[in-house]
Amino acid sequence: MFCEISALSAFQDLFLNIFLIEGLQIFMSSLTFPLPVKAVLIDLDGTLLDTIHDLAEAANRMLSALDMPLLAVDKIKTFVGKGIPNLVKRTLTESANHVHPDNELFERALHEYERHYMSVLTREVLHFPGVEDGLKMMHEAGFKLACVTNKAERFTLPLLQANGLSEYFDLVVSGDTVEKKKPDPMPLLFAAERFGIAPHEMVLIGDSVNDYQAARAAGCAVFIVPYGYNEGEDATKLPADAIVAGLVEAAKLLD
Repeated sequence: MFCEISALSAFQDLFLNIFLIEGLQIFMSSLTFPLPVKAVLIDLDGTLLDTIHDLAEAANRMLSALDMPLLAVDKIKTFVGKGIPNLVKRTLTESANHVHPDNELFERALHEYERHYMSVLTREVLHFPGVEDGLKMMHEAGFKLACVTNKAERFTLPLLQANGLSEYFDLVVSGDTVEKKKPDPMPLLFAAERFGIAPHEMVLIGDSVNDYQAARAAGCAVFIVPYGYNEGEDATKLPADAIVAGLVEAAKLLD
């Protein structure tokens, strides 16, 4: 049973309201729940897996190799979100804004980062709560599942395999599978084409503005989890179709 608790004044012109369902915030527009979809696309870092400790370890090993000061994990966490090259640029400049380091320094740093990240790839990775249960629910319900990430394939596939998640996915779209990464819609449209469905027959579950923007541009629904990275910003402020506590709660909203 739905219970209206408040309204988003900034989005009243879009007829969006906030509802409470079993403790979940649902930002509802013209969508009806449970949402009829054929495929579920799920982000990796910050949605399925908590990878920040290994990402940060590789960043600090890179900085050490370059004789640069090390950074706190919480600082590096704000740099995650648009792929490893972007993470390296942000780490070198200590800025989440569009500040570009020297090209020669960047190329050397990227090589160092990728070398160190491969060596610590699965050292300290955790499943976020309910991830495997949620994947099982979606798989058993018959949804096509795809992992859509900005991480390069050579890191993505062993990470999924090592954490026992590969078996759930019918498709993995990595950061180098297609020409562009999220927030561009290309990875999502590629998944739709591979599944033989229209974008509106999918939902993307992610943790960041990159996921939100990619889904909106692709024309599919988007659910956001509140526990991820989102470049240091509060992901629950995004006007997604649902803010869900985790994958189990997301599965309950799908049909």
